Amino acid sequence: GRTFEEAFQKALRMVDENVSGFDPYIQNVTDEELEQPTDKRMFVVAAALKNGYNIDKLYKLTRIDRWFIKKMKNIIDWNTYLESLTQQHLSQAHLLKSKQMGFSDKQIGQAVKSTEQAIRNMREEYNIKPFVKQIDTVAAEWPATTNYLYLTYNAQSNDITFDEQLVMVLGSGVYRIGSSVEFDWCAVGCLRELRKLNRKTIMVNCNPETVSTDYDMSDRLYFEEISFEVVMDIYNIENPVGV
Repeated sequence: GRTFEEAFQKALRMVDENVSGFDPYIQNVTDEELEQPTDKRMFVVAAALKNGYNIDKLYKLTRIDRWFIKKMKNIIDWNTYLESLTQQHLSQAHLLKSKQMGFSDKQIGQAVKSTEQAIRNMREEYNIKPFVKQIDTVAAEWPATTNYLYLTYNAQSNDITFDEQLVMVLGSGVYRIGSSVEFDWCAVGCLRELRKLNRKTIMVNCNPETVSTDYDMSDRLYFEEISFEVVMDIYNIENPVGV
């Protein structure tokens, strides 16, 4: 993402496929859980913001910098506003701002009491689509020329062109019980076989620990969440010859 809100919500979804974003309804609020760092504390912070905790109180309890809490509050405030709307009242401007703040189609659908597919259809009708940007691995010291890519709605143009025939390979995402190195071995094996066949490849994955996310394993690497929405967005942009 190109803003904190966008990157933060995408990161939460990448860590857990069952999370739709910075969701204030996953955890209950207790001051004790705000004070003790755990893997669920972000969602306690979300619930606290939803329940009216101000930035200073949250800073005293969590010691999270006020700048970050303010950005998190932006997400909760916009989610609350979306909940006051119905799908019929969701305008192009509402939808674009939601996407720029990192809301997934599913997340928007939940807020306006609709469905992920209905929101996707609206996006396509309004021509709201993500742009492809290169990850700058040299902190702007030199022009970025890597094949590390990501999607963002906070842009006006793509960093690359889409005039090659490529095959898209989907990674297995984060490591967890039941899905670990063996699944990445399958993805890497697929990439290597395609290379032997002189096929150019696109890798979609979001785990920096994997071999499949090494820069030299594929011709294009999208460091993105493995979800229907994102995979279809990349598919529509790249128009690969196979998946």
